[in-house]
Amino acid sequence: MTALVSAPCTTLAGEAAIPGDKSISHRALMIGALAVGETRITGLLEGDDVLRTAAALRLMGVVAERVGGAEWRVRGVGVGGLSEPDDVLDLGNSGTGARLLMGLVATHPFTAHFTGDASLRRRPMARIAEPVERMGATVIAREGGRMPLAVIGAGSPMPIEYALPVPSAQVKSAVIMAGLNAPGITRVIETQPSRDHTELMLRHFGATLTVEDRKDGTRVISLVGQPELTARGVAVPADPSSAAFPGVAALITEGSAVTTRGVGLNPLRAGLYETLREMGADIAYGNAREEAGEKVADLTFRASRLRAVDVPAERAPSMIDEYPILAVAAAFAHGTTRMRGLAELRVKESDRLGTVVAGLEACGVRVSEDGDDLMIEGAGGPPAGGARIGARSDHRIAMSFLVLGAGARAAVTIDDDSHIATSFPGFTGLMNRLGARIAPADG
Repeated sequence: MTALVSAPCTTLAGEAAIPGDKSISHRALMIGALAVGETRITGLLEGDDVLRTAAALRLMGVVAERVGGAEWRVRGVGVGGLSEPDDVLDLGNSGTGARLLMGLVATHPFTAHFTGDASLRRRPMARIAEPVERMGATVIAREGGRMPLAVIGAGSPMPIEYALPVPSAQVKSAVIMAGLNAPGITRVIETQPSRDHTELMLRHFGATLTVEDRKDGTRVISLVGQPELTARGVAVPADPSSAAFPGVAALITEGSAVTTRGVGLNPLRAGLYETLREMGADIAYGNAREEAGEKVADLTFRASRLRAVDVPAERAPSMIDEYPILAVAAAFAHGTTRMRGLAELRVKESDRLGTVVAGLEACGVRVSEDGDDLMIEGAGGPPAGGARIGARSDHRIAMSFLVLGAGARAAVTIDDDSHIATSFPGFTGLMNRLGARIAPADG
């Protein structure tokens, strides 16, 4: 654990190599594990979260290993072919890995034990337990549905039709993963579309999966269970959530221009970029293309005079991980930005809503809450900064306030950098190569 200080810098310039998309990396490993043959993955995020998923799959009989330069090989065992792990599945800080793997093992006839770090053990898992128990599994957990927990898989799994109580790509994906080894058709109904990486990747591997947008505004995902998935190559795009950190740093630092290549721009993940452009951000898109069903482009961010906007609640599923860095952008904007419907931020790696509010106030930014809405009164330029921020084991909080420090009037310190590598290995070095001034606080 190292405290880092981010001092104000002059300009940021250059090309930022962004690590692979975390959500897609998890899914590439898991779906490759259930395919027949050998899946080759390039661009896999080699952060702790994803490496924990790979380790968990190895405990269940899957070959998942790095070969050569930046390529990974996954030798699948086929749908229903996972074996009972002889050790606890420790997912570290990864909520995505934990929830999707709970769904995956729920329709296998064995018991798997799950745990994680202190942060993950505080996060609710009951939202996964409820649907998989309807499919025949049993989940034994601590009070509040928290880890450590055991999933006793269904001997005779049943497909279900499940209406999501709240928009959640993780819950949706867990049910779909469980449905892979259930006979018949598993259906998930969502009232607001959430990121669809699972659906796109399953189609890429040969699953029969349909998506219906109904007249009542709901979306129905239907999966035919027990398919024979065929190994495929997967090129993981750069993570749009990670690209946001150097991107916003460039937007708020005078004279800056930063390019990121091959960034995933799935329409159900691009809410932040839509919002930034509404704020007047100069973001240029180039070399647009499609890889394994995912939209990808190169992005160039140039310093911009940002203005406040009202972010609607229905946009939240497409940018739920990006609100901390959006809050930093809003602190530099002209006017008061209102972000609506942020209840889900209270159950992420930390209470992100409360942590963002406390951090911005410490940096001299006027902030207020109204239920699940957040209002940020922008400074119309650099805020004061000069604070020490408790990151609370949350990688996105840590990186967001390091970005704020780069553009503020006085340096900002975060107390703990240890979780940054879960999603963005090499973040500090990359930012410093662009022109940031991030260093150990005692150095």
